[in-house]
Amino acid sequence: MFNRIIQACLAAAFLIAQPAQAAIKVLATTADWGSLATELGGDKVNVYTATSALQDVHQVDAKPSLVARARNADLVVANGADLEIGWLPVLLQESGNPKIQPGTPGYFEATSAVRLVDIPTSVDRSMGDIHPLGNPHVQLDPHDVAAVAKALTARLATVDAANAAYYQARGNDFQTRWQQAITRWEAAAAPLKGVPVVVIHMDQRYLTRWLGLNQVAAIEPKPGVPPSAGYLGQLVAKLSADKPKMILRNAYNDSKAADWLSDKVGAPVVLLPFSVGGTPGAKDLFGLFDDTLNRLLAANK
Repeated sequence: MFNRIIQACLAAAFLIAQPAQAAIKVLATTADWGSLATELGGDKVNVYTATSALQDVHQVDAKPSLVARARNADLVVANGADLEIGWLPVLLQESGNPKIQPGTPGYFEATSAVRLVDIPTSVDRSMGDIHPLGNPHVQLDPHDVAAVAKALTARLATVDAANAAYYQARGNDFQTRWQQAITRWEAAAAPLKGVPVVVIHMDQRYLTRWLGLNQVAAIEPKPGVPPSAGYLGQLVAKLSADKPKMILRNAYNDSKAADWLSDKVGAPVVLLPFSVGGTPGAKDLFGLFDDTLNRLLAANK
């Protein structure tokens, strides 16, 4: 009897001493996909986001602190389509982590789950900052977000098979809430269809396509190329004759060119979050679209 009690106590002590299953470490390249990983992974994931909404994700340094995060990551959630081409390959190489290299289950690209637009038929330096694989800024079409969520749910279940049912349940719950939100957003956004707008960079392309906004001009003459005085003069002449309703500026954009053009053509600048965290209201993916629509509708009155 005494021996059985001792054995039971030892077994209980052993179980107590065992650490709880550690959450898998996820390194997301953008705040949007970091937010999605948190939605789908819950308390089974530990998500670190490499960039913020106030950064141009094209231009990021692969700092030692990021290398350390990559070295310990179980899963990298990247945007893909060469958005992070200037820094992510270096980060992955410097990490020395075989689990997160392209082609492994630990490397996921959001754009692999959707169909890109603006795929060029040819590319050369004279065309500016053109993405050969197509426009990578897919996070501003909620239908694309739903497709990415489905693919990322499956990937989490692969990387952490022991918790596959948990991820599937959270994925199903997210899809239900997300589809309800899309219905609400699209009903509210009906007055925006056909509204003429000016953008700075072509990174609003998926948003304008989804909402049916009429993108009449871009402040950049070519993607990533600052406007010259001559180009701006031509743009003012064009827009004075065909006035836009608003000029869209992302949270990470410099405001000078948009403010200058606004003063010349009499169209307001509308600051949009562009990414989770870009404005106080865009605290997560649901807030990103809520706040974006609220700002656009307020400017359209």
